[in-house]
Amino acid sequence: MIPCTDEHILYKMHHADAIWFFLDYDGTLAEFAPTPEEIIPDQALIELIQRLASQPDIRVTIISGRRLAHIQALLPIPDILKAGTYGIELQKMDGETVHQIEYGDIRPLLDELNDRWRQLLKGHNGFFLEDKGWTLAIHGKDATEKEANEILQRARQQANSLMEQAPGDLFRLQGGHRFLECGPRSADKKSTVEHILSTYPWHKNALLVYLGDDDKDEVAFEAIQEHRGVVVAVGNRLRHHTADCWLPSPQAVRLWLLAVIESRA
Repeated sequence: MIPCTDEHILYKMHHADAIWFFLDYDGTLAEFAPTPEEIIPDQALIELIQRLASQPDIRVTIISGRRLAHIQALLPIPDILKAGTYGIELQKMDGETVHQIEYGDIRPLLDELNDRWRQLLKGHNGFFLEDKGWTLAIHGKDATEKEANEILQRARQQANSLMEQAPGDLFRLQGGHRFLECGPRSADKKSTVEHILSTYPWHKNALLVYLGDDDKDEVAFEAIQEHRGVVVAVGNRLRHHTADCWLPSPQAVRLWLLAVIESRA
């Protein structure tokens, strides 16, 4: 995969009439926090995103698996669209918050699953149970590979059992490396990108650019490429994906975004 400093990519960024950035947060703009519950604002990043969003021919959307309240605290910047919990929660440009589904429709199942997963994790070290309100996730990055696989398999079976009893097709499971999450099927970055493009239209000739680091972002790549946009894979998890270019780390992302700003000044 070519680096995003490739002349072809830089030319495309420099000569676009306008650019609409869709930016993941953890692993893309910032290194991962010790736990998903920790909120550690980075003033340098805040200033960079403020500068990016202040350009008249650039629009910024943050699209994260974190809950919206976390993104609001991490990036207290007006005039950007913020999508939390993969887009279930949206803060519009004017600050109004909207939800894609009714909270009360999903909590009964998640509350029951929360009780079952807490019991499952008792006595097992290296796991973290994260209740995002709209989704429930188990992180096992600090457990051994063997135990993580065993526990997550049992957690998946418990979730599937509950989901089979739920009406309709409201829920789904998302996996990952030592990770399992149960949430609404509509908590999906691809459908969120499509929803944002249709609901909050902007410059008709804007170049869409998506930066992300994992499989939750990968599903949104297709939506961007359907609009002839640029897909940027960050880090090693998507290194071999058919993205348009690659950046090795969040620090490289920041330097690249700064270069884009300066090239369009």
